[in-house]
Amino acid sequence: MRKVISPRPSGHSPAHLLTSLADLLRTWLPEQRWFAGKGRRVTELSLLSVTELHPACLHLLVSTGPGASLSQPGDCYQLLLGVGDVLPPRLAHARIGRACEGPLAGLTVYDALQEPRSADLLLERLRTPGTAGPLRFERDAKVSLPAGLTPRLLDAEQSNTSVVYGDAYILKVFRRVQPGINPDLEVPWALARQGCTRVPAPVAWFRTSQPQVATLGVLQPFLPDAVDGWTLGLEALSAGRDFRDEAYELGRATAEVHLALAAAFAPGAPAGHGSRRLAAAMTERLDATSRSVPELLPYVDGLRGAFDELAVLDSGRPVQRIHGDLHLGQVLRARERWFVIDFEGEPARPIAERRQPQSPVRDVAGMLRSFDYAARSRHPWRPEWARRSRDAYCAGYAAQARWDPRAQPELLRAYETDRAVYEALYEARHRPDWLPVPMAAIARLAEHDPASSGGPHTPVPSFHSAQGG
Repeated sequence: MRKVISPRPSGHSPAHLLTSLADLLRTWLPEQRWFAGKGRRVTELSLLSVTELHPACLHLLVSTGPGASLSQPGDCYQLLLGVGDVLPPRLAHARIGRACEGPLAGLTVYDALQEPRSADLLLERLRTPGTAGPLRFERDAKVSLPAGLTPRLLDAEQSNTSVVYGDAYILKVFRRVQPGINPDLEVPWALARQGCTRVPAPVAWFRTSQPQVATLGVLQPFLPDAVDGWTLGLEALSAGRDFRDEAYELGRATAEVHLALAAAFAPGAPAGHGSRRLAAAMTERLDATSRSVPELLPYVDGLRGAFDELAVLDSGRPVQRIHGDLHLGQVLRARERWFVIDFEGEPARPIAERRQPQSPVRDVAGMLRSFDYAARSRHPWRPEWARRSRDAYCAGYAAQARWDPRAQPELLRAYETDRAVYEALYEARHRPDWLPVPMAAIARLAEHDPASSGGPHTPVPSFHSAQGG
């Protein structure tokens, strides 16, 4: 493959380079799993940053929304593009297209993260910290990173791209980029300083200074024999096996992480004074979702009741940093213990919002909903499996945290309801066959029956939960 030497892409303005890339990216971006605007055409496109990592590999920050800024949530994407004459057959799946005009006219453009040479380069940059244009590569000086680790791309992710090096380290490349430090770097780093071993500690990372400071990727130890909680739950269901022991230990692990988070970050004020604002936000999301998902309409009044109870609740417990998107797909079982991963939170929400202190009950509610998802993804539906798993998880949490989230049923119901409303919107938009799963919870929560996971069973396809990835 010929290297791009003349003209050099970095010698051209982003606007000039965009003449080569615009048509290709308008077609390719909406096809990617990590692209947020599913079903929406890319009409506006601008290059916020262009850096040549090597003569045939460009690092780009691309805006698909109006204006040249990182500050519009979901509009900015990180791309590593390879450029050359001919694409080898082994990289045919990485092909984006052939540029017809501009400085790259006649050259083939492809996703460079699919190419071992470019993946090798990223690791080498992290091994030897420094800068490349606006990009800065940094690492923990106490960790020695070996050279020559064979890269392989993971294919299971939805919102980012990860490269595993020699089954020793995993590099998460954030596809959607927002200004500020990404929680998936900030939180594990802070937990490592607290001595928390439930979360793999960052060993290296890279960021950009233009057009604004933002985290671009994080390298952490890889757990090669780990299995995620979602897979383990489905295996238990398929085998007709109880999951209570695993759920209990998972509850203890969650509480351990929450306690470390409370120690690592300054806690917020007791949640009571913010309950009314939180309830109002949840009610607003319910009203907006019911306009998009008509199946919710018969339950709106009952669901509002959960938020009305929250509005007058004074929990007396401080809010704190939490995981923010906790479910069975965000935990790993390895070496006979649970690990918690992916502290990025919901990528669609602004980073500043994801970094705000919240009640740890939100994480608990996310995991409880995940047990229900798992139970309903297998036929016949086993509501008792979900109930026992949920109770064991809360019991394990209480044993470690010294307080039981079930002791505040109004708070737990409100967070479960808010999560189920979110799930209903997601499934209605992306996987209508799965809509019966959150709708069964909606019916239960609207009737204010916390003891039941009930509702008639409607079979759903047996594939990975929307909560994963």
